[in-house]
Amino acid sequence: MALDPASATQLEEDDFLINVGHIDDVQELTKTKLRIIPERFVRDVNERPSLAKPLPPSPADMPVIDFSKLTAGNGEEIQSEILKLAAACEQWGFFQVLNHGIDLNLMDSMEKTGREFFMLPLEEKQKYSLIPGSVQGYGQAFVFSEDQKLDWCSMFALGIEPQCVRCPHLWPKKPARFSETVEVYSREVRKLCQSIQKYIALGLGLEGDVFEKMFGVAMQALRMNYYPPCPRPDLVLGISPHSDGGALTVLQQAKGSPVGLQVLKDKTWVPVQPIPGALLINIGDTMEVLTNGKYKSVEHRAVAHQEKDRLSIVSFYAPNHGVDLSPMPEFVDENNPCKFRRYNYGDYAIHYITNKLEGKKTLDFSKM
Repeated sequence: MALDPASATQLEEDDFLINVGHIDDVQELTKTKLRIIPERFVRDVNERPSLAKPLPPSPADMPVIDFSKLTAGNGEEIQSEILKLAAACEQWGFFQVLNHGIDLNLMDSMEKTGREFFMLPLEEKQKYSLIPGSVQGYGQAFVFSEDQKLDWCSMFALGIEPQCVRCPHLWPKKPARFSETVEVYSREVRKLCQSIQKYIALGLGLEGDVFEKMFGVAMQALRMNYYPPCPRPDLVLGISPHSDGGALTVLQQAKGSPVGLQVLKDKTWVPVQPIPGALLINIGDTMEVLTNGKYKSVEHRAVAHQEKDRLSIVSFYAPNHGVDLSPMPEFVDENNPCKFRRYNYGDYAIHYITNKLEGKKTLDFSKM
């Protein structure tokens, strides 16, 4: 689930003259029936996931928000669900959303489109390859040296909104109706993000439209992650631990996929079992800054599975690059001194996408 691909769009290609060495395509590797994992994918011992005795995943472990109660409930239901949302943001930074209003058939179409893209021949997908150091296109993002460890994942990412962040040459012609499906899906996700941020604001005791006004024309991007089976999932990571840089991230996991996402909760990696039809939402670094740490972005990672592949569709929602951010005065006082400096979100976004994923290290950019 890492930062919005839109962030790199305005950078010049000359900024990306980076020697990343040879990067194997993980899908192609799995076709060779390999038994030994290439060294660049093998994690240091202290980074390897513990898969021998995984915690039993339970949807009940993570807060669940019934969006229909927020939008169509009576006064008591609305207030109760806002309080649940506030507690979820403060205690977890992650929550699942039921009855979110996005048509399940549209979600199925997006899943089908994503899977069809990743099943295309490598030569077709490479027509949309990302430039080393950027995040839009197909390939491995957040790689900046030839000895950096690689994620066991194929990625394809696009800037969605505003229109100026789009790279039209990276929008695939195959599969059929790819662009149409992404457009419709992204519009619906944007509406959901706008609504969720309203109820987050109300839960904080703020005006409901405060974030909408603050963010301007919000940035939005979409990334699809495909995790092929791995013969030694105990040696690799699907995606390195990180927090997201924007305001909100919305994740849809494809039906039938194994549990792969893990959230760092109380210093323990907790596997997340998605509820069928639900969407998983987490808050990013932006919300941590604005609330002066009251709400915290949370580290998360993905692990691979020995026998099953996994597909996730991730949407990122963030302030416009022209917006300056700092802790809101409502969250700063003698007992809670200001933890973050004032900064431009566009500068932060560039800082994020030009560093490898490494926990919450990128948030240091904004600390006092």
